[in-house]
Amino acid sequence: MKKKVMIMVLFSLSAAMNSQDIKMTNSTIDNKVKALLTKMSNEEKVGQMTQITVTNFEVTGRKGVIDAAKLKEGIQKYHIGSILNVPNPGAPTVKRWREVIATISDEANKTRLKIPVLYGIDAIHGASYTQGATLFPQQIGLAATFNTELVKEGAQISAYETRASSLPWVFSPDLDFPRNPAWSRMWETFGEDVYLSSKMAVALVQGFEGDGVGSKYQVASCMKHYIGYGSTTTGKDRTPSIIPERILRQYDLTIYEAAIKAGAKSVMVSSGEINGTPVHASKYLITDVLKNELGFAGVVVTDWKDIIYLYTRHKVAESNRDAVKIAVMAGIDMSMVPEDFTFYTDLLDLVNKGEVPMSRIDDAVSRILKMKFELNLFENTVANPKDYPDFGSDKHIQKAYETAAESITLLKNKESVLPLNKNEKILVTGATANSMKYLNGGWSYTWQGENSDTYAADKFTILEAFQNKIGKENVLYTAGADLEIENDEEIEKAVALAKEASKIILCLGEKNYTETPGDISNIYMSDSQIKLALALAKLDKPIILILNEGRPRLISDFESKMNAVIQCYLPGNEGARALVDIVYGDVNPSGRLPYNYPRYPNSLEKYNRKYTESISEGEQNDDAKYEKSYLPQYEFGTGLSYTTFKYSNIKIDKKEISSSDEITVTVEVTNSGFKEGKESVLLYLSDNVASITPEFKSLKRFEKVILAPSETKTITFTLTPQDLKFVNNDLKWISEKGTYTIQIGDQKVDFLLQ
Repeated sequence: MKKKVMIMVLFSLSAAMNSQDIKMTNSTIDNKVKALLTKMSNEEKVGQMTQITVTNFEVTGRKGVIDAAKLKEGIQKYHIGSILNVPNPGAPTVKRWREVIATISDEANKTRLKIPVLYGIDAIHGASYTQGATLFPQQIGLAATFNTELVKEGAQISAYETRASSLPWVFSPDLDFPRNPAWSRMWETFGEDVYLSSKMAVALVQGFEGDGVGSKYQVASCMKHYIGYGSTTTGKDRTPSIIPERILRQYDLTIYEAAIKAGAKSVMVSSGEINGTPVHASKYLITDVLKNELGFAGVVVTDWKDIIYLYTRHKVAESNRDAVKIAVMAGIDMSMVPEDFTFYTDLLDLVNKGEVPMSRIDDAVSRILKMKFELNLFENTVANPKDYPDFGSDKHIQKAYETAAESITLLKNKESVLPLNKNEKILVTGATANSMKYLNGGWSYTWQGENSDTYAADKFTILEAFQNKIGKENVLYTAGADLEIENDEEIEKAVALAKEASKIILCLGEKNYTETPGDISNIYMSDSQIKLALALAKLDKPIILILNEGRPRLISDFESKMNAVIQCYLPGNEGARALVDIVYGDVNPSGRLPYNYPRYPNSLEKYNRKYTESISEGEQNDDAKYEKSYLPQYEFGTGLSYTTFKYSNIKIDKKEISSSDEITVTVEVTNSGFKEGKESVLLYLSDNVASITPEFKSLKRFEKVILAPSETKTITFTLTPQDLKFVNNDLKWISEKGTYTIQIGDQKVDFLLQ
């Protein structure tokens, strides 16, 4: 039987940091790395740069069983430095993970130098490949909270539970900057704003890594996918991008720079290509910009097979050997090969013949060894279960619930149809209403997340959460529609049941997916679901539309017929409980959209569009005309509450500033309604005239506050000289004299940069 989770306050993970954790200074680690490097053979060095998937070491025909001979060959003969991925059949228990890591560690300890193997995992929204772990909203939902402290706390929990699984390295956060809503990995990002993405990136890195990854409660983070991966011209995964360097630096690179300053230990390179050059082949982007210009001192790892793909897909290499040389000389430190030893054999040959200098190899291996020392892997690789009593605990689950509750976004509430009365009989219907797959999405227990109903069987689907809330006798249910296949009988059944209910809860969205399997050619909601929505709308009964989707699927065919619209994104295992509490008013919604939700497939302007993106023939180019002719379904920052907030008395401490001045902005925010609520206060800046066409507005600051009814708080923001700058055609960050406009809510104020 499913049980309601006790509400508990999250303990401070920092207080749990064990004082016995071994901590070494950078100089100590550097000395250890240098000493070890001098003892290593060329074979051992090249092996450290080789990463192999764990399934390569399984007994043929017996999935999940480690083949001792294969593992010995990989570690003793090929000296592999890293293993990744999940043993078959997926989602091991904590105990099973410890057994796997112990087996690998024991074999590594039989080598001449006893260098530990670094294990990496796609722990994307919690320890998502461990049974019983706490799963949070996916990244796009984290962005919607506009609450960096909450996100950081969630990352601390994810680190704790990942380390409990004996896994020290997570391939997260995703810092891609998506420019096409069709892209299948949009939900892995923080949305379409650079500033929001940067702040969320810092929160995740700090949560994962804490004060030092040597703690048994922290993990090393891995920024991905460097760089320009989210800007495909086709909207399909792993397809080319065309990005001027000025744009790349002002937007994409800014996010990575923030995460690097926060201390991110590693970075994964984009599978795509920019302006005809695969990023894995770009010495300019990897070595000149990332390592030298930004000073990134961590490990640069490839994505899956991407050195091989330089030869087989991108066609910039004549052979696999040529591809290895190109990538390593570009600055790659570790190759996610991951299914054979071709990288090792080809690179060793290149080194022995002098085609790749030892200086490049030593640089790569030093970075890898340094991260291993920082993680204390030379001291211990297997977690002690006694150190992790809170794995999957109620207090961790409570934090996931709170995060889901703050992410879920109320987009429409016509005539205050929400919150609902708990005494009303409702119909719950729709393709996403009764499966955990659509709450969690991909990277959940398995790559595509198809087994979430099995692994999260003790969690509530949306249907079950409603039944738990108001009783099964008050909840009617039928699927109503498949995600893709039209079924007139199911629609007729839903219509018939709806006649017995006072309100309709219509749950629509997408299948579970990630990467290429999520590619689509049509960004509208599927025809089968549109047909169900239109059939139910004919009944003239209030409909609450619940969206479970990783990207905005267009709903303009029927949105006007919906009384309320709630965007859940992919809220994780506790998402259904949070959603139902919002629907009934036990939780006041506070999420905000981290992207523009488009209305039409050929009107995909971002919130910070250029003025010329909203021209209509014969009309003035102002915002009023934009609202009339180019209105998105919902704009970035949209998010309703069950209370109201009023902004007033915006003030700045200077009307005129120099290029070195900071400017302090204050505004009063009042809860003018009758219910306590959380409000994300967003500060936008507009450069009114510039030599590079300015954006309509750009987010520069945000803060989330809690206000009781009639309470007023004064919010203070400080803008720095950097906030006024943009990248010019000489690739320099500059600001220019002129007038700037600050906007918070409906309040605006101008100042002059002299």
